[in-house]
Amino acid sequence: MAQTAENFLLNRLSRASLAFFLVVSALCAVLGEPLTAASAAAVAGIIVSGRSFHPGRGARPWPAVQKLFFAALILLLMTSFWTGPWALSHWLYGLVLVAFALVPRGIATLVTVFMVILALAAAHWAEGIADRHQMISAFLLTILLSAVLIFLREYKTRQLAPLRRTDELTQAASREYLSADLHKEIQRSEREGTDMSIIMIGLDAHASDNDPDEDIRSILPRIGRFLHSQIRDFDTYYRAADLQFLVILPGIATHEAIARAETIRKGLCTLLESHGLNLTISTGIAGLNIGDDADSLQQSAANALRRAQQQGGNRTQVYSAWTPTTPPIQPRAEGSAP
Repeated sequence: MAQTAENFLLNRLSRASLAFFLVVSALCAVLGEPLTAASAAAVAGIIVSGRSFHPGRGARPWPAVQKLFFAALILLLMTSFWTGPWALSHWLYGLVLVAFALVPRGIATLVTVFMVILALAAAHWAEGIADRHQMISAFLLTILLSAVLIFLREYKTRQLAPLRRTDELTQAASREYLSADLHKEIQRSEREGTDMSIIMIGLDAHASDNDPDEDIRSILPRIGRFLHSQIRDFDTYYRAADLQFLVILPGIATHEAIARAETIRKGLCTLLESHGLNLTISTGIAGLNIGDDADSLQQSAANALRRAQQQGGNRTQVYSAWTPTTPPIQPRAEGSAP
């Protein structure tokens, strides 16, 4: 519920900001300030191509479009140091936060350092602008405060990570709780004398060579919702790895788990195909045996999934520790018939 409210507020804020910058761009164009109008239009482009404006903006080509708008904004701000208006340089105050939100941390740091050096050089050579030194002082103070804010945000994210019960992207249970929850289900199954199975679901990576990471990432929330619709109220599913999910099925024997796994696998393949992704799904099944613990049961399902993918993928494989051997030939007693 909290995440839904946050997304709702960010969406409304993005739309209000978009309207504001479009108005600023139009007014500046009418008043004969093309550089300011272009800068406002670039900011509007950054907003409209972001995921907070629309959830579908996380897929290609929107991330690249957003970075292009950001690069255009940097070029316009650089131009404003020499051609004016000098007041446009105050837009640099928000550049640090925007950079760290849109591009990798290393690139954002290089952009920030470059713009600081450029601003200091422009302030040194500028003449007739009384407040240029005050602007540089304010700019450096803003960078410092932005750095503190970014550090606190990263620190908070790391501190709260163990407390998150669900994965933010797929809404599946967090992998940090998988072993503990599976251990409890194993104990309950052994205490009550009931069956239990797990299903490891994986996207066949070999089939996704032509699909960019953005496309795969954009489909993961829909995969999570589909899995949620296919399990019972007391079943649980976890995001075990980047492209793998694990479903715990209490009270389900292995032969029943096979039918459920096939239903899930075929449904996911249909889902991926409907979104134009050339991806297939494989599943690995492991039933609870005597002596199994959480780690060994997970490893059995992972081995079954690996075996399914090694056989070409797009299939369901059941783990079996039994290896067939050729029965020894019994020696024939003397005098017996051949």
